[in-house]
Amino acid sequence: MEFPVVSILLLACFVYLNTNNIVLSVHAVESPQYTVIHSDSDFQIRLYKESWWVSAFVRGTSFLNSTKAGFHRLYQYIHGANLDASQFAVTAPVLTSVSPLADGSAYFVRMYLPVNRSPPQPKSELNIQIDEWRSHCVAVRNFTGFAKDDNVNKEAEALADSLNKYFSGNTTAPQDKTSYTIAQYNASRHLTGRLNEVWMNVSRFSAEGCPT
Repeated sequence: MEFPVVSILLLACFVYLNTNNIVLSVHAVESPQYTVIHSDSDFQIRLYKESWWVSAFVRGTSFLNSTKAGFHRLYQYIHGANLDASQFAVTAPVLTSVSPLADGSAYFVRMYLPVNRSPPQPKSELNIQIDEWRSHCVAVRNFTGFAKDDNVNKEAEALADSLNKYFSGNTTAPQDKTSYTIAQYNASRHLTGRLNEVWMNVSRFSAEGCPT
C-alpha cells in the first residue's frame, strides 16, 4: 500500500551552544520528504525524494562525541560560514552514518538543506562537503530515549535481524549490521518523548518503487 508523501514538521530546533551540548529552541523544523511504501510490525520502508545535505566527516571511537564534533562544523556552515555567507534554517533529523574502520569508525554527520539547487560551498577550514542524494529507499526502526554509544549498535542489529527475517529464504545476501545511520529528532535538553531512528539503505523493494 502506498501512503502520501510525508514532510515532518517538528516543534523543535537544534541550536548549538557549546562543545558539549546541542539544545533546543521552539520552532517548526523542516525534514526531507518521503513516501512510506511498506510497513511491518517493527520496521518501515521509506522512499526518500532527491535532496541536498551538508556533511562532516569525523574519525573516532565514540558515536556521541563524533556527532557533537560534526554538528559543530555543520552549525557554522548554516549560520554563514559558506562562500555566499548564506544562512539556513535548522532542519531535522541530524543524521550520523556509521561505518567500521580498522582503528575505530567513520562517522558522517549530516544536516538536510531544503533547497532546489546546489547550495553554496562551505568555507574550506570547516572541512565539510555538500552531498546530493538521489531518490532511494531506507529501512527505518524507531527507538526512544537518548542515542548513545551503548545502544546504537543494538538498535542497528535489531533492524538488521528484522530485515533478515522478513527476507528469510531470499537469495539476496544478509543485511549488513555494521553500517547504518542514526537519525536524531531531539536534542539533549529534551528529556522525554524523544524520537530516534536507525536507517539502513535497502534496494530489495524494487517492485514497490525502490530504485535498484
